[in-house]
Amino acid sequence: MTLRTIDPEQQTAAKVAGFIYLIAMATSIFAELYARGPLIVAGNAMQTAINIAASERLFRVGSVIHLITFASDAALAVALYVVLRPINRNLALLAASWRLVDCSILAVNLLNDFVVLRLATGADYLRAFDTKQLQALARLFYSVEAAGFQIGFVFLGLGSTLFSYLWFKSRYIPRALAALGIFSSLVLAVVTLTIMVFPALGAIGLTYMAPMFFYEVGLGLWLLVKGLRAPAVEWRPPPK
Repeated sequence: MTLRTIDPEQQTAAKVAGFIYLIAMATSIFAELYARGPLIVAGNAMQTAINIAASERLFRVGSVIHLITFASDAALAVALYVVLRPINRNLALLAASWRLVDCSILAVNLLNDFVVLRLATGADYLRAFDTKQLQALARLFYSVEAAGFQIGFVFLGLGSTLFSYLWFKSRYIPRALAALGIFSSLVLAVVTLTIMVFPALGAIGLTYMAPMFFYEVGLGLWLLVKGLRAPAVEWRPPPK
């Protein structure tokens, strides 16, 4: 038995990935639960628009934090590709591509935030609409943004599934952690697709993302503290 060689570049990329996992999770939770979540009142377009107009700066902060998170996710995709490229270059490239598609969709999707702000704060050129119409339109664009997040989550789940499979195959991290990644990533992609077909299932909220939370936090901590471990591989003599 021999140890698989790990390049310094891989170790550095793993540390970067671990840091981004933890920071991106913290920023996304802050943006949704503190900056934006309290402003949205389900089923009440008028109150939602009033809240956004009254807390415009906070809403903008949430949008900017989301944008920073998506940019860091793009860096994460590159870091994971560097780490896992020696295991299977083609699969690592496909996984990184899916994660970059996710980042692109979610970044462009933030345009809806600025439409919502225009409608909620009543710009002069919108005086042709009455208040209730503006509030309803603001709620509509926010709903469109939620649909955009769903599309992005599908690509996030697909890319994370492939990366988790490569983690499992590489033995760079505990296989139990990699298996959790495969499971949670598939749940994210499959359940999101199911909700897109059967919208009533959206009543479950974000609970189905809980396994993904534990996986990404666990992986982030492992990579940041432990780094990559060199797995033992069976040595085979070269063919004669």
